[in-house]
Amino acid sequence: MIYDVRHVTTYGYSRPVPFARCILKLQPRSDGGQSITASTISVSPRPAERADGTCFFGNRMTTVSIAKPHRELKVEMRARVEVRRAPAPFPGLTRAWEGVAGLALASDSLAPDSPAHHLYPSRLVPPVAAVTDYARQSFASQRPVLEAASELMARIRRDFTYDPEATEVSTPLEEAFRQRHGVCQDFAHVMIAGLRGLGLPAAYVSGYIRTIPPPGEKRLEGADASHAWVMLWCGPETGWIGLDPTNDLIVADDHIVTAFGRDYADVSPLDGVLVGPGSQKIAVAVDVIPVG
Repeated sequence: MIYDVRHVTTYGYSRPVPFARCILKLQPRSDGGQSITASTISVSPRPAERADGTCFFGNRMTTVSIAKPHRELKVEMRARVEVRRAPAPFPGLTRAWEGVAGLALASDSLAPDSPAHHLYPSRLVPPVAAVTDYARQSFASQRPVLEAASELMARIRRDFTYDPEATEVSTPLEEAFRQRHGVCQDFAHVMIAGLRGLGLPAAYVSGYIRTIPPPGEKRLEGADASHAWVMLWCGPETGWIGLDPTNDLIVADDHIVTAFGRDYADVSPLDGVLVGPGSQKIAVAVDVIPVG
């Protein structure tokens, strides 16, 4: 699949902001079964300084500083992305989950894609005993890891309600789990916490899903916005597999990866600081259009 992606974020301020510094992780990655034909970021007002690079996990990162007083900040990302992922393995043929946990714990690699970085609690995914117990129900002794994780994903999709009004970015994982309402970020954090609680490496992925579904198929939750899902390390033969608990899907060609990390804090599309009084409003618009 080839997609044209457009992501526009607009901040409106009640009073002029004299200075802002932003870190943007908006441009899709060029790996893992996808390649980028073209990608641009435009910022208004025009930045006084701009630097492009990558973070530790290999995510594309743009840092901008705006020294001109402004009442509105607009960031627009456009990209053309080709997605051609290899089919996921049959879940029942993957390693037993206990074996995967043991191999991950024994890993001596500190490369960006090493499972070692995703075994332990992170800033937004602390250990929560109730979440581990919830996940454990799917992980019978010696069950194939992807089969068990797929069942956990389906249970989250069944037991939780997608509700954009229920949580905010700052809502603690434990609260989102307790109320069983939230958005893709919450579902991903819950699933990651459960998997890590069992000793399995799980990462957080930000990105997009196609806005227009194939004929006859239901529209996916999370379209028209940044989406989030989980990557599970299934052993050295299988590697990382994407799991979307919001839609109960093993990730294939409907998903576009932007960034990969331990939790949302590692992959936030826009982060930074501003100097100025008053309040702000934010508007986000996303289009993911299949073009071939």
